[in-house]
Amino acid sequence: MKHMIMAILLPVLCLAGCGRTEPYLETMSFPEETEMLTEAEADPEPERPEETDTVCIYVCGAVSAPGVYALPGGSRIFEALSLAGGLTEDADTTVINQAEPVTDGMMIRIPAQGEAAAEAAEPSDGRINLNTATVEELMTLPGIGTSKAESIIAYREDHGAFRDITELMQIPGIKEGVFSKLKEKVKV
Repeated sequence: MKHMIMAILLPVLCLAGCGRTEPYLETMSFPEETEMLTEAEADPEPERPEETDTVCIYVCGAVSAPGVYALPGGSRIFEALSLAGGLTEDADTTVINQAEPVTDGMMIRIPAQGEAAAEAAEPSDGRINLNTATVEELMTLPGIGTSKAESIIAYREDHGAFRDITELMQIPGIKEGVFSKLKEKVKV
């Protein structure tokens, strides 16, 4: 009932104000302390996580200026590529997620077109790379279930790339017994 009354009264009230000769805004009053916000204050740029930290990454491959670059924590791969002078004409952009966050010690290698397919054709030694493995790949290891696989990825995201496979023992639930079962099946 209340909505029906509002539906009837709203157009009537609007039409009643249409015959005004003075500007509507001039008849409105605002408190003295009201201030206009600048565009930056009204819509501030969202803060990046870990913005005070600096991460060092190595960018190589099909980029204009390969090298080691320092970025604020929370930066993305596209920002690292920009620092490296951008991609070359023959860069294969389909093999990298440019929106992925960078981590300290990360190597970003951009292959030339056709190069990624050649690398995929190379024989693998059968070991799982701790720095690139997905949850599903990690779960194929002996003694690694969903929660341990997720813990490995969380550790990698928090601490950067694994430098040695023995770092696995820093993860809760992976001690010498589990590590001895999988140490021959992983690499960094």
